[in-house]
Amino acid sequence: MAELNLILLGPPGAGKGTQAEQLRTEFELAHIATGDILRQAVAEQTELGELAASYMDAGNLVPDEVIIGVLLEAVGRPNARDGFLLDGFPRTIPQAEALGSELEKLGRQLTAVLMIEVSDEEIVTRISGRRVNPASGRVYHVDFDPPKVDGVDDVDGTELVQREDDQPETVRNRLDVYHEQTAPLADYYDQLGLLQRFDGSAAPSEVFNRIRATIATLKLEDTI
Repeated sequence: MAELNLILLGPPGAGKGTQAEQLRTEFELAHIATGDILRQAVAEQTELGELAASYMDAGNLVPDEVIIGVLLEAVGRPNARDGFLLDGFPRTIPQAEALGSELEKLGRQLTAVLMIEVSDEEIVTRISGRRVNPASGRVYHVDFDPPKVDGVDDVDGTELVQREDDQPETVRNRLDVYHEQTAPLADYYDQLGLLQRFDGSAAPSEVFNRIRATIATLKLEDTI
């Protein structure tokens, strides 16, 4: 397998960030997170970065063609020559179609799409249970990682808060958007023979071991 090009999919709170970091390290992939590379392009004042900034400054969504252009710039960098991990894009089938078309023009193709699946109720529990120190950013969880004293930071005694984005109703609204716009990508990539599904309710280390085993199998199949 000449290169390992992956897309990471899953609902908010599924643990994609944890898996992305381990995949990046294990396989020496360029981790291309949409938000990060947009901010980088803006900071570097590239042509596409300035174009993206004009939309962002006006409070408008950055058009797909601009995002894809920024993504392709990242894919073309030396650190992505042997493989990349796309995180946060595509979010819709039209975006996936446009991305596939542009990659094909570059003579590159996706190896697999890794989809981490977690039930809505577990996602709500995971996210709505977060409590944050607004000053330091330290994060706790009322069920999985509670502070020693309820509602109080262990280190400096600051009162912990629940962020607006972590409110149960907000989380459910985000999940509604995910199911409407992004979840259909599962069928799309499955029909292309690229989709690999993983149970995100397992421990993060177990999820990663299963992903790593799947990638090893794909590499083996590629040599046969």
